[in-house]
Amino acid sequence: MIGLAFIYAVGGFVFAIFALLAARDRRFANAAFWALIALSMWAGDRLGDLGNGILAIALVLIAASGRMRTQVVIPAEAGISGGGKTGLRQETPEIPASAGMTGKGNWLFLPALVIPVTALVGTLVFKHFPDIFEAKQTTLVALTFGVILALGICYVWLRPRPAEPFAEGGRLMDAVGWAAVLPQMLTSLGAVFALAGVGDVVGQIAGAAIPGGSVIGAVIAYALGMALFTIVMGNAFAAFPVMAAAIGVPLLIHQYHGDPAVIAAIGMLAGFCGTLLTPMAANFNIVPAALLNLSDRYGVIKRQAGTALPLLAVNIGLLYWLAFR
Repeated sequence: MIGLAFIYAVGGFVFAIFALLAARDRRFANAAFWALIALSMWAGDRLGDLGNGILAIALVLIAASGRMRTQVVIPAEAGISGGGKTGLRQETPEIPASAGMTGKGNWLFLPALVIPVTALVGTLVFKHFPDIFEAKQTTLVALTFGVILALGICYVWLRPRPAEPFAEGGRLMDAVGWAAVLPQMLTSLGAVFALAGVGDVVGQIAGAAIPGGSVIGAVIAYALGMALFTIVMGNAFAAFPVMAAAIGVPLLIHQYHGDPAVIAAIGMLAGFCGTLLTPMAANFNIVPAALLNLSDRYGVIKRQAGTALPLLAVNIGLLYWLAFR
């Protein structure tokens, strides 16, 4: 049956290629980092808790060592004189575009559109074949097939060199660096916090601080808690189980009989306000700064603060008005 095992196998293959390309360029820290990611995808379910814990610690140590190198592409016309290493940035000559790419214009976006279309069609079709496709993972399986199909179309249409898509993908991942796996790490941390009973502890503290019978006090504590936990954990999905267990379910839903759908939905929106304010949300705030080579790596967050804080206040008002009217 095609399911998560297939998706992880494909992902592990791609990261293994990234590791081999980095090792070829003698960027051994990058190679070790991507090889461990590949290992976790291929054999994470067989490593056990201890093995996966050691693997996670190894990833942190490699990232903290500062030895992961990014590549700076030198325009072809500039030659490669003066190339080599600059600190931890490795300069590489620009790879000339494949001959098949010239003259395609905006049609080059067509393969990218194949991915969401395949994901949509596959999600609707695959669920009718439960003996072949894992029912709970049809969307992810279809998305993976879409990526493979788009890659195949590019090979036939644009005729790049066989390793060129992986080399460019590896260059992009090296630019992003360790931040690429931060969202997954933080989501796992949220699950650990929930299982460890952090939500109950936060609920006891909040219960002591909120005046008895104050609905607006509980609403403010819930929304602010979602934003603050998201700032700390970098992911509203990680903060939600903690704050739902602490305030959302016991106070807002059970004690004050608020609308669960509104409390959950606007609570997540309050959490997303925290996403705009934290470098821990690396995929939104740090990765774009790295990809755009911004001089101020926190520039995205500074720009977003003026939107996030008023939006949080609006969400608090909407939560109080819509959930308890």
